Amino acid sequence: MLLELKRIHLPPGQRVLLQDVTWQELETIIEELGEHRAARIAYDKGILEIMAPLSEHEDDKEIISDLIKALLEELDIEFRCLGSTTFKNELMAHGIEPDQCFYIKNEALIRGKKRLDLTVDPPPDLALEIDITSRTHPNIYQALKVPELWRFEKGILKINLLQDGNYVESQSSLNFPHLPLIAVIPQYLENSKTAGRNATLKAFRSWVKQHLS
Repeated sequence: MLLELKRIHLPPGQRVLLQDVTWQELETIIEELGEHRAARIAYDKGILEIMAPLSEHEDDKEIISDLIKALLEELDIEFRCLGSTTFKNELMAHGIEPDQCFYIKNEALIRGKKRLDLTVDPPPDLALEIDITSRTHPNIYQALKVPELWRFEKGILKINLLQDGNYVESQSSLNFPHLPLIAVIPQYLENSKTAGRNATLKAFRSWVKQHLS
């Protein structure tokens, strides 16, 4: 299987599905693919998806991530951003690599840890997925008990909160409950395409300060 994987060329935006992949095979595949790669994986009870994101997908991910970081910094909240870290739980037979993720409320619990094991460590407080290629697997995030999932698709931000084991769409964020982020985040993302990253982040920080005051 590993030899076959090395021969697979995935153009940006494309994906490949492998069935009947055991947990041991998943571990081997992840190790063989390595940490520094463009492709991302999702594993759901034996079905492995490998996907290569589009460049526009990466652009949106970076700007939205920067906006979240700026927001956390302005709120003076400690956080840890772990990017597309592989999160998996063998007991649940699920694994995922989010576009971006943040430890916020649980940051202190994983501070300094180089490797995380979701059988003992908490999941990220917030995961972000850019759905340009319709890749998001909310059922995997549900199984891993990620409290909040942001899905950005076609200019629209949807916030999903975990309630009784299932995601429920919400108008407000669990981590930032008093800010109208559904409207504001897409607006600043769009502004960045004409004003530039730095100018956009500066304007966003000013908006946060004004809103808090």
